[in-house]
Amino acid sequence: MSISKKLILPVAFAGILTVSAGAQTRDITGTFVNESGGTKVRLVNCDAGVCGTVIWMREPVKDVKNPDASKRDRPVIGLQAVTLKPTGSGTYAGSLYDTESGKTYSGKAKLAGDDVELSGCVLGGLICKTSVWKRSE
Repeated sequence: MSISKKLILPVAFAGILTVSAGAQTRDITGTFVNESGGTKVRLVNCDAGVCGTVIWMREPVKDVKNPDASKRDRPVIGLQAVTLKPTGSGTYAGSLYDTESGKTYSGKAKLAGDDVELSGCVLGGLICKTSVWKRSE
């Protein structure tokens, strides 16, 4: 084997490994911004599976619509609004707290490329509203 072939094969193999590593699916943890761009949530591994905490808001507000009156004066920043458990390959289910309405919905999440697609549902999952949160890291 010539010297050029000896050099080309390892370089080509290293290139394939680099492309493969970049093509791997990222996990659901990370920082994401909602569709309006007004709120960022950090998803992290926790005892329940994946938990999401509001870490930034363009216009910070208090949790004024919380059904528990004793919690209405607390800031939304710092609240855990997402609790999910893995259900399969890249899919999750759990609960989503809507800080705008003060309601908690059953929810589903899945990776959509580098983003997270979240669905909040009522009536046992018959009616769902989906939004896509963009990764902001």
